[in-house]
Amino acid sequence: MSKRINHTPIQWKPLFISLFIPLAVGGLSAWLTHDAMDAYKNLRQPPLAPPGWVFPAVWSVLYALMGIAAYLVWVRDSTGRTGALFWYGLQLACNFLWTLIFFNMGQYALAFFWLLGLWILIFITTVRFFRETSAAGWLLLPYLLWTAFAAYLNLGVWFLGLA
Repeated sequence: MSKRINHTPIQWKPLFISLFIPLAVGGLSAWLTHDAMDAYKNLRQPPLAPPGWVFPAVWSVLYALMGIAAYLVWVRDSTGRTGALFWYGLQLACNFLWTLIFFNMGQYALAFFWLLGLWILIFITTVRFFRETSAAGWLLLPYLLWTAFAAYLNLGVWFLGLA
C-alpha cells in the first residue's frame, strides 16, 4: 500500500525572502556586537558554556531553520498564517534586541528576563507554526531548546558576575 504524497513546487522568491530576513537580522546583530566574542571570553561563565566559535555556527543554522519554517507558513493559504507570522516577527525583533542588551549594554539581569520573554514568544510562535504545518513547528524546536540553553548561560553569567 503506497501513500500518496502531495509535492508542492518550491516558490523561490518567498523562500529567498524567508531565509534572507532572519539571516539579515542575525547578520546585523553580529555586526552591531562585533566585539562580542572577545567580551564573552572575558566573562565568568557557567559550566557547559561552549567556546565562542560555537555561537555563530549554531545561530546561522537556527536562522536558516527559522527562515524555512517561516516559508512553509508563508506559502500556506490559511486564516492562521498572518497571526503566526506576526508572532514570528515579534520574536525575531526581541531576539535581535537581546543581543544588544546582553553584549552592548552588559545588562545581564535585564537580558535574562528579556530572554525568558523571548522564550515565551518563541513557544507561542512554535505552537502557531505547528497549527499551520507540523514541519514548520518541528523546525523551530531547536531554536526553542537553544534559547533555553542560552537562558541558562545568561543566568550563569549574571550570577557569577555578582560573586
